[in-house]
Amino acid sequence: MFVLTHAAPGDPPDGGVYRFVTDGVESALDRARAAAGDRIVCIMGGANVGQQFLTAGLVDEISVHLVPVLFGAGTRMFDHLGLRHRQLEALEAVATPTAIHTRFRVIPE
Repeated sequence: MFVLTHAAPGDPPDGGVYRFVTDGVESALDRARAAAGDRIVCIMGGANVGQQFLTAGLVDEISVHLVPVLFGAGTRMFDHLGLRHRQLEALEAVATPTAIHTRFRVIPE
């Protein structure tokens, strides 16, 4: 697991599963792809991390999980992406009693 951060901790736990990446989203993705081989790489994190990967054009698919709770505050995932539109292709939508799970392909520009 690669953690994108401004500063790696000075004393990470021995034998830990985390690798701290301080030199940007491209480097984090390159390292994750190398470690994954032919397997799928999944980007997880807060809105800011997602925005950085989307803005850099490094996202193939987006999964959105809509939960029936309104918090009233927080960081909006799709803010700060620039002025141009991004086309998405709907791939899947699954409704459950606790959430609606959707998946979209990001159409390359």
